[in-house]
Amino acid sequence: MTIVDGNNLLWALHERFDEREIASEIDLCRVLSRYFALMAEEGQVVFDGAGPARRDDFESVSHVEIIFAGFHKDSDSLIEEKIKANTAPRRLTVVSSDRRLRKAAVARKAAAVKSEDFWEEVQKELRRRKPRKKEPQGKQEGLTEGETQQWMDLFGLDE
Repeated sequence: MTIVDGNNLLWALHERFDEREIASEIDLCRVLSRYFALMAEEGQVVFDGAGPARRDDFESVSHVEIIFAGFHKDSDSLIEEKIKANTAPRRLTVVSSDRRLRKAAVARKAAAVKSEDFWEEVQKELRRRKPRKKEPQGKQEGLTEGETQQWMDLFGLDE
């Protein structure tokens, strides 16, 4: 499991990498969705604030749980709570350049990765790997008896 400090990563993208194509939370989550899918891993991205009023775009993002801290809590505090509550901290990775969060992660024996380093890894993996496409369920299972009979009738074939 990877927990990403979303605001911190967005800031790093704009300040360190001068990334212009990722301008919003949803843009970042779409890229991270592709990355986590490639890595066969689930991730959480935590942002400050209550988020947008309409969340339709966020609902279509897979492999990433998108969390907005709300009005009365900041994302750093929420991430710290998640680190403390994690039952398998040695399998946890926390992505943030915030010293406070990295210190909290290391105290629980979790991995702590700076946002800049994580983004370089994301870009490297996205360039290197192509997403694996799953075959449709119907292709794996084949035709049903009824579907087979429809095709046979359509082409005028007898069994």
